[in-house]
Parts: sequence; structure tokens; C-alpha cells
Amino acid sequence: MKKKKLAILGSTGSIGTSTLSIVESFPNRYEVEALVAGRNHAAILSQCLRWRPKVVAVATEELAAELSIQLRAAGLAETQVLWGTSGATFAATLPDVDFVVSAIVGVAGLEATYAAVCAGKTIGLANKECLVAAGELIIAAARTHGAALIPIDSEHNAVHQCMRGGTHAEVRQIWLTASGGPFRSTPAVDFETITPAQALKHPTWVMGQRITIDSATMMNKGFEVIEACRLFQLPPEKVRVTVHPQSTIHSLVEFVDGSILAQLSVTDMRLPILYALAYPERVPSDLTFDLASLSYLNFSPPDLDRFPCLRLAYEAAAVGGSSCVALNAADEVAVAAFLKGEIPFMGIPRTIEKVLTETPATHPASIAEVLAVDEWARIYATGVVQSYRAVRV
Repeated sequence: MKKKKLAILGSTGSIGTSTLSIVESFPNRYEVEALVAGRNHAAILSQCLRWRPKVVAVATEELAAELSIQLRAAGLAETQVLWGTSGATFAATLPDVDFVVSAIVGVAGLEATYAAVCAGKTIGLANKECLVAAGELIIAAARTHGAALIPIDSEHNAVHQCMRGGTHAEVRQIWLTASGGPFRSTPAVDFETITPAQALKHPTWVMGQRITIDSATMMNKGFEVIEACRLFQLPPEKVRVTVHPQSTIHSLVEFVDGSILAQLSVTDMRLPILYALAYPERVPSDLTFDLASLSYLNFSPPDLDRFPCLRLAYEAAAVGGSSCVALNAADEVAVAAFLKGEIPFMGIPRTIEKVLTETPATHPASIAEVLAVDEWARIYATGVVQSYRAVRV
């Protein structure tokens, strides 16, 4: 069996480390060709010593120089050490790479992911911001260059699996499940006083700070709606959200004859990662699910009045183009401001809505144009946040 050679973008994050755990479990199937990390120097050094990649890329030139010295001292002088966006792009497009895991948080991984798509690589997408901000360009490039896009996000991975039960024309709609976050039962009157500490306590998943806050506002589910529209070529009205607190069913696909297929599994990201890496095969694993633990399953519609971020995401999905870019950028700025105590919890959707109101209805024709809209939206959102500060002072 020929091993798949992997480039892992975001190797020191949760998806990256889970991917390396899969490689550890299936050494005869997968091999690490390239690693791309940010500033976690200790972690990337440890990964290089363990996996001996041909190429590694880090955030800055200074970190690259330090890492290069350490690797040479450890007898890994053959590992090429690069830095910045150009280094990540080089790693993602290496000729020997068969599969690229796109797991860099935010738009930081956009250029490298787009380059990998243009190189015709198979991409395991765990970075939803890429498809939110530049989904139109990425999907078009994937068609042109024959690149396969396999979602790693648990919800979209579940849809991908269920879609194998019918043709695209037979799909009536898809259902993305949402845990509802920590505030699904919180009275609306209490939302203004929600603190960062409260919002960071997710009931189901352990995640990074931004995605945890996005789950609390349900913006994360909004991003997933946009991602699903791109991946599965469906209009927003055919991508539904249902609140499912048990997080046991990861998503459902409803077909035109009334049949609904659901994907159930353990809440362990290694399973969707393994599915993506092995596709179209299914590889035996120990990630089993105990059906006896299924005592009850609840579903309910989301409350768009209490969670306006989800409404804003649907509106941006309907417009497309720059609105989706601005949605992501404004959210990132607003979440950071909330975590610093600069705006209240409900200041997040208010900031995003102000930015979207001023965003031109355009469709960027290149990644450079996407990044220009992203920069504009961040600057505008920062101005909105500063206006909150001025009022409070």
C-alpha cells in the first residue's frame, strides 16, 4: 500500500495534533511530508523531532532561524525551514504531497489553502473561514484544477457521509446540528451581562477561545451554514439549523422522498479526520459509539432573536461575496474586543451588523481582493468598537 503523504497546515492546533494522532495509529497508511505552524515553538520543535518532515514553516523569520539551528543540532539538517505565508504555500504545494489538512485558524491559512487547491491537491478542510471568506473562488478553482475538498468539520463531514446515500438532485435540504452553546436556555434579558468567563464554558467541546465564543453567539453555526452552501452547492434556504444539545447526531440530510439520513458517532474529531484521510475508503478504528447510551435525542429550532449572529450569517450567505468576507472579519474583531472587556456580549452582533450595513455588495475576483475587503472590514469594525469605548468613558 502506497502511503499518503500529508502537509498539515496548523499542525500545533487541536486539529493538527489530532491528525498526527491518526498518523501515529496508522503508520502504514500515512506519512508526514510537511508541517506548518505559528508561534508555538516548543510544540513544532517536538513535532519535527518526532515526524522528521521534509519541510516545516513557522510564523516569522526569527522563529525559523532559531528552529533551523535546533534541528541541525538534532541531526535534522535535511529539514527545510521556511516562514510566513510564502513558506506555508510552499509546504502546501510540494509535489509529493497527496493530502493537505487545512487547519490554520482564520484567514491566515487562506492563501496556502487556495494555492493547494490550484495545485490540484486533495484538501481536508478544517478551516471554515477559508470557505466563508473566499468560498466562491475556492470552489471555482477546485473545479478548474480537479482538487477534491473533503470537510473535516464534524457537521459537514457528517453531511458528506450522508450525501453518499443519494444524488445531489435528490437532496431536499440538509440539517446542521448545533449544541446551542452555554446560553440556549438563558433568558434574553440576561444576554447583555454575559461575561467572557461564562461564554468560554462550552457544554460539549473543548476549543480555542474564538470558536468557543462563536459557539456561544451561534456565529460558528452561521459560518457553517455558509460553508455548507459552498461545499454542497445549496442555497441558504436549503441549509437548516436545528439545536441538538446531546451533540450525538452531527448532521442530517433530507431527501426528496422524505427519507432522512443522519450520521451518529462519538464526539471525537479523530473520526472525521480519519474519514477525510481515508476517503473513499473506510478504515477500521477503535472510535466506536455505544448505542446503549442513547437514552433520548432533542431537537428544536434556533431562536434568531436571541442569537442574531445566526440571522446575520444567513443574510450574508444570501448576498455572498464581500458580505461573507466582512462577516468573518467583523466577528473576529468583535470577539477579541468582547474577550478584552471592551464591548458587551450583545455588542458582538451589533458590531457585525454595523459593518455589514456599510459593506459594498461586490464579489472579489481574486484572493488579493478578498484580503483587501477583509482588511477594510477589520478597520471599520475596530472603529465601531472604539465608539463603544468612547460611550463607556
